[in-house]
Amino acid sequence: MTTQEVQKRRALSVLIVSTLAFTVCFMVWMMFAVIGIPIKKQLGLSATEFGLLTSMPVLSGSLVRVPLGIWTDRFGGRIVMVLLMLLTVPAIWLIGSATEFWQFLSIGLVLGLAGGSFSVGTPYVARWFPRERQGFAMGVFGAGNSGAAVNKFVAPGLMVAFGWVMVPHVYAAVMLGTAILFWLFSFHDESHLVPSNVSFLDQLKALKDPRVLKYCQYYSIVFGGYVGLSLWMVQYYVGEYGLEIKTAALLAACFSLPGGVLRAIGGWLSDKYGAHSVTWWVMWVSWICLFLLSYPQTDFTIQTTTGPQTYHIGLNVYGFTALMFLLGIVFAFGKASVFKYIGNDYPKNIGAISGIVGLAGGMGGFLLPIMFGYLLDKTGIRSSAFMLLYGVVWVSLIWMYFTEVRRQPVLGQA
Repeated sequence: MTTQEVQKRRALSVLIVSTLAFTVCFMVWMMFAVIGIPIKKQLGLSATEFGLLTSMPVLSGSLVRVPLGIWTDRFGGRIVMVLLMLLTVPAIWLIGSATEFWQFLSIGLVLGLAGGSFSVGTPYVARWFPRERQGFAMGVFGAGNSGAAVNKFVAPGLMVAFGWVMVPHVYAAVMLGTAILFWLFSFHDESHLVPSNVSFLDQLKALKDPRVLKYCQYYSIVFGGYVGLSLWMVQYYVGEYGLEIKTAALLAACFSLPGGVLRAIGGWLSDKYGAHSVTWWVMWVSWICLFLLSYPQTDFTIQTTTGPQTYHIGLNVYGFTALMFLLGIVFAFGKASVFKYIGNDYPKNIGAISGIVGLAGGMGGFLLPIMFGYLLDKTGIRSSAFMLLYGVVWVSLIWMYFTEVRRQPVLGQA
């Protein structure tokens, strides 16, 4: 077997086990989306407190993304990913023993390290593939976002059969087993390392680059919005449509599953048509979906020639789920296209830049559930969550128009 064939086989093995590891990490990261509902009832939490509970892992998972990206460039993704997974195992197990709100919040911060796996796997996987295939490779790896959907399939069944305490115990065992598999079937290549003495604060100076800021804004929607809604949708279905947790989780997976799995297709589209074209259409379709989702359940009465007539406007559970399914698809494409931008513009610094952009996306995922809860407590309108996202998408569309679209050739002009 030639050296080239060996490298191809190793690259494929790295891609497979990295995607598996990221799927499990994301499943653990989103755990509170399901088990948070009985915890909310047990502790008597408000909507804002519930949002804080679900988003604590997202906070720590976001903050560690930049240093993890730097360490991956410096030490290699194999050792960093394994250590990261092993560190989360005790925290996952201890969730079943927590009884106070502050305990759940504290453990959630440690649990959140699992979310930082994205900034490890992205540069680790990308460097095993040629540039023309990096978009697809990063898209396949990013499909591990489907761990959010896996969580919605697995956790409700465990809760019904054994109670919510069993969920973290099972997840801890799964995480430990995945770490062992990853170590056995992944590889290390010294040529992929990027020696650097740059500190965390030095890396943050990249935020002075307008392109990095713009990519942060895009990613705060397509990834931050995905994380925020994945955490929020189960309880939204329960509150808005009166569904049981198991049914609500199944329907919520209609958003989470395509939002993760189809990221590979988004990577392929970005390789073929370019990051700009894919991202532009992602924003427009998201804008339309969020406009329709924003409209609250409304009854209004009008005077007619035959007397007053009352009409109802609002999405039923089927229409709502269909729109969420479409939104999940375009978010998946957008997550891949944003990282195609990074691969094109910063080929020698993928780890650090992806860490910064991932930090922005993760912070969006942290802040959004809290803001969703605050808006619900203040207005009583559940669809206010989508109103907020609708406004954020407007910002990206305007920014993209003035920085990219207006610079494109018009009507064939050079």
